[in-house]
Amino acid sequence: MADSLTPEQRVKTMRAVKSSGTRPELLARRLCRELGMPGYRLNRSDIPGKPDIAFIGRKLAIFVHGCFWHRHDCKAGIKIPATNAEYWIRKFDRNVSRDKIALRSLKLFGWSVLTLWECELSNEAKIRRRMQNFFAKHANPSTR
Repeated sequence: MADSLTPEQRVKTMRAVKSSGTRPELLARRLCRELGMPGYRLNRSDIPGKPDIAFIGRKLAIFVHGCFWHRHDCKAGIKIPATNAEYWIRKFDRNVSRDKIALRSLKLFGWSVLTLWECELSNEAKIRRRMQNFFAKHANPSTR
């Protein structure tokens, strides 16, 4: 299927895609507060992978990944744009590689990591349970 937008319109559309403060991130942050886990930091560039949410003292990192950009195995994640496909495949490969390196680095430094996928966030109850389990398992420093 050909792109229905002109190149100028496509550029404008892609520039409007936000990298932080997205609806899925806002939901994850709200759930952190509701689960009694305030005090997080956002998008800290001094932490490998620049996690969306980081509890620095507890060494907990939460990534809220867009399925399309980070290649989740759901419907949105397996889609490849028809236009300029070679460029997009290279870009997606770099994103996935960068994610793996960040995850390895965080674990090497003793961090616990939770990845939330955009498609999963439509089921708030499920995400709440995953986050509760993550916090219960990793948030108490005495259990390490």
